[in-house]
Amino acid sequence: MAGHSKWANIKHKKAATDAKRGKIFTRAIKEITVAARLGGGEIASNPRLRLAVDKAYDQNMPKANVERAIKRGSGDLEGVSYEEIRYEGYGVAGAAVVVDCMTDNRVRTVADVRHAFTKHSGNLGADGSVLFLFKHCGQLFFAPGTNEDKLLEAALEAGAEDVINNDDGSIEVITPPYEFIAIKAALEKAEFKAELAAVTMKSSNEIILTGENAVKMQKLLDALENIDDVQEVFTSAVIDS
Repeated sequence: MAGHSKWANIKHKKAATDAKRGKIFTRAIKEITVAARLGGGEIASNPRLRLAVDKAYDQNMPKANVERAIKRGSGDLEGVSYEEIRYEGYGVAGAAVVVDCMTDNRVRTVADVRHAFTKHSGNLGADGSVLFLFKHCGQLFFAPGTNEDKLLEAALEAGAEDVINNDDGSIEVITPPYEFIAIKAALEKAEFKAELAAVTMKSSNEIILTGENAVKMQKLLDALENIDDVQEVFTSAVIDS
């Protein structure tokens, strides 16, 4: 990543996240429902459910919606039964892509995902083909000019795994996935508000794409994001626009 302006890419990701806010509640409800079904409806004893609920509240989801989703997942209310499916594949220039889905119709979902890959210069791969290139973690980005020493001290005190200084002056804080919300809150209390923060699959082998390749890759990512059954899309591609 030497010499690359990662901050420009972060701002692009933030804009893309803001643009899909209409889907956030739907995706959060699915995640809460599945987490409750797999690990039970008690938040205190189900780390995945606790994270899903914290994320939902962070997006200002009403408490009643959260409680209904938990009840559906734990079987106390009737509702659609979703299953988790993860697809792996390759985009432009061999960039790795991981697509996390929740669906009530596996046949429909795989057809939609395969179509997106095929139409936009990608290939759907086998299970395990690219997943080893990603790490499940919390990720917070801070703007260039942030006080590095104070952020480092606050992040490590809060329990962060790592603090990364990028070439363009932006700073990245890495957390364990299920401690992300608590660490984010601790940093905000210390007056460090991230420009972009999420639990993600962080690529260990980023591929910078420019020009036509960048345009093609963005079209693939957008097509996958627009599939109703898709929860999250992760990639090793860095779109340098």
